Amino acid sequence: MSVHCIHRCLSSNSSSLLPAEPKIFHGRDSELAHILKLFREGTPRIAILGAGGMGKTSLARIVVHHEQITSKYHENRLFVPCDTVSSKPEFAGLIGAHLGLKPGKDLTQAVLQHLSSCPPCLLILDNLETVWESTKSREEIEEFLSLLTDITSLALMITMRGAERPTKVLWTRPFLLPLQPLAQDAAQKMFIDIADDKHSLKEMDQVLHLTGNMPLSINLLAHLVDLEGCTKILSRWDTEKTSIISEGNDKRSNLELSISLSLSSPRITSTTHSRDLLVLLSILPDGLSDVELKQTKFSIEDILGCKSALLRTALAYTDDHKHLKILVPIREYMKRLFPLTDQMIQPLLKHFHELLESYMATVGTRTAMISMDRITLNYTNIQNTLQTSLQRESHNIADVIYCICDFNRLSLRIGRGTTTLLEDITNLLPSLTDHRLKAYLTAELIQSWRNHSISDLESLIVEVLNHFKDFNDPDLEGVFFVQ
Repeated sequence: MSVHCIHRCLSSNSSSLLPAEPKIFHGRDSELAHILKLFREGTPRIAILGAGGMGKTSLARIVVHHEQITSKYHENRLFVPCDTVSSKPEFAGLIGAHLGLKPGKDLTQAVLQHLSSCPPCLLILDNLETVWESTKSREEIEEFLSLLTDITSLALMITMRGAERPTKVLWTRPFLLPLQPLAQDAAQKMFIDIADDKHSLKEMDQVLHLTGNMPLSINLLAHLVDLEGCTKILSRWDTEKTSIISEGNDKRSNLELSISLSLSSPRITSTTHSRDLLVLLSILPDGLSDVELKQTKFSIEDILGCKSALLRTALAYTDDHKHLKILVPIREYMKRLFPLTDQMIQPLLKHFHELLESYMATVGTRTAMISMDRITLNYTNIQNTLQTSLQRESHNIADVIYCICDFNRLSLRIGRGTTTLLEDITNLLPSLTDHRLKAYLTAELIQSWRNHSISDLESLIVEVLNHFKDFNDPDLEGVFFVQ
């Protein structure tokens, strides 16, 4: 086949199938610069990775239309969406169809021969995880990718959910890191491009907080804000959560569908308790360190293996403190559809209570300083765990009350004021029959009187003194009288 015929074949069957260039695109300047640099230096093999909804396809579409790429590859650019195939023959057939090849049982060799005889070409395989995920086809797919990269004139770019690249390919270094949520200024620009700048900055940032700065979430919520306004959407979120941006029929218009696709990954389903760990993280905005994962006796087998599965699929990430976390939209989705069980929450409550007790018992020592560091990094986690425990009648209410009192004492000590949880348990005081528990809670209310409204302080003091007659606890009496 002549070069002219090859050009004509690629032109008629590839460039006409290229997706449109995104008109709204912010916050990926460094990633784009990284990719373009690799193209200037040779014929790269690049994997664009990240969680669902993070903008992998948008970045690939920007690349394929960039003037540097169009001038280098002219019409020899193929953009192949892979989310409709599930086997290697189907995969090869799909690429062959984009090349204009005659259909056949298995076009693997035909595709390789065709691309080998072509002028320099760029092949983009979008959503490759769809066909790669299955352990049945993974080895065949990776072998095919390896054969593709043996073609020295072929530049290869893939987009995949998760944080791992297919093996058997010598990916060009330095690797492109998995895409992260947009920086706040980029998220604001994207929001304004869609919903205009007529909204208050405060409300706009409140909406953006709900998105976790995930491009898909920003896009969906901003379009709703454009129709209904920030105030209405913030109010709807309180009751509807992620369901308000989950009415579309595909993963690019339905956040919950996008998340569910990640949850159905064999990398998740092959580890029995990975979803349980994700459910647990849904009430822990501060995330969990490896220490918490290992020391807290969760009923989750191979919990570090589950952590690895969440990281590999980009359903979770680690922050600067090495805490395993999930983004707000995923947290809300999991909380709404997969409620916590008592078996999950009880070890958390026990762990955090022991951490608080350790601090209180060692105040002024190095041990207390270490405990304080861990408590500070888990402050919102502790608060959420206590709030969740308080709402579950199956828990021992005495354990919850003791823990809330200790948490309140610490909160006052570090200058965060009285926790609202103390108010939540104040109305339980009349129904308590355990004298020590009533004294403990009442003493805490008195200690917090500057931050907590107490209508009859003298009566409370008398009540505590009467309780002390029914049990012997010199330490508690000491704390009370010091106040």
